[in-house]
Amino acid sequence: MPEESTPLPFSSAASRDRFEALVAEAAAVPVDGWDFSWLDGRATEQRPSWGYARAMADRLGRARAALDLQTGGGEVLAAAPKLPPVTVATEAWPPNIARATALLHPLGAVVVADEDEPPLPFGDAAFDLVVSRHPVTTWWAEIARVLTPGGTYFSQQVGPASVFELVEFFLGPQPPEVRRARDPEDARAAATAAGLELVDLRAESLRTEFFDIGAVVYFLRKVIWMVPGFTVEGYLPQLAALHRRIEDEGPFLAHTTRFLIEARKPG
Repeated sequence: MPEESTPLPFSSAASRDRFEALVAEAAAVPVDGWDFSWLDGRATEQRPSWGYARAMADRLGRARAALDLQTGGGEVLAAAPKLPPVTVATEAWPPNIARATALLHPLGAVVVADEDEPPLPFGDAAFDLVVSRHPVTTWWAEIARVLTPGGTYFSQQVGPASVFELVEFFLGPQPPEVRRARDPEDARAAATAAGLELVDLRAESLRTEFFDIGAVVYFLRKVIWMVPGFTVEGYLPQLAALHRRIEDEGPFLAHTTRFLIEARKPG
């Protein structure tokens, strides 16, 4: 909390009241799962041109045994119109495990609680398709191990310096090595080193806008690695300054980076 001698930069009492109401609302809403519908009308994110969910569903419809790594609340997997006869999802966060189990079990998919650390709790050559949307870490050697010969890994991932306009508003300028982390060329090299053959690699920078400070609070509470240790109390001056900026200048603009990678196990 700021000291009383450092007033927050509100333009009026009405602005302060709006700030407090928006922040209180966003701080109270649950953030389990990977559903961002609470942000409808409050933030927008341009979608990648390749349509990951649709392309993933197409591959699932042709697979015999599939693994969805770091499934979150299972929302993306559950949206596929047809799942393979054997479908398994992993997740580490307990609230998401419960949510994914409730969503996916009726569809015939099994959810496995896993700490997202190697080794994966599956035998060699167990799956002909492994998918993952926005994994925190990609364990390439383990993915290669659990794929059948001829099997495919298909993933949409967060790219370098994603939404860093927002990150740096709160944390200040980040060093070059932090800004280039998650470079798609590093993924290419890691996949190749694990013995996989690259099939596709594409990257895009996408327009993202936040229309009010509540959307920012919700986003930072949900995507916890953006501003590690984020709390409203710990960043109250920055939140107030950003609220004033949005009111004065309009939506806060950032850029999300995404890349698509598909790799095949020889055989």
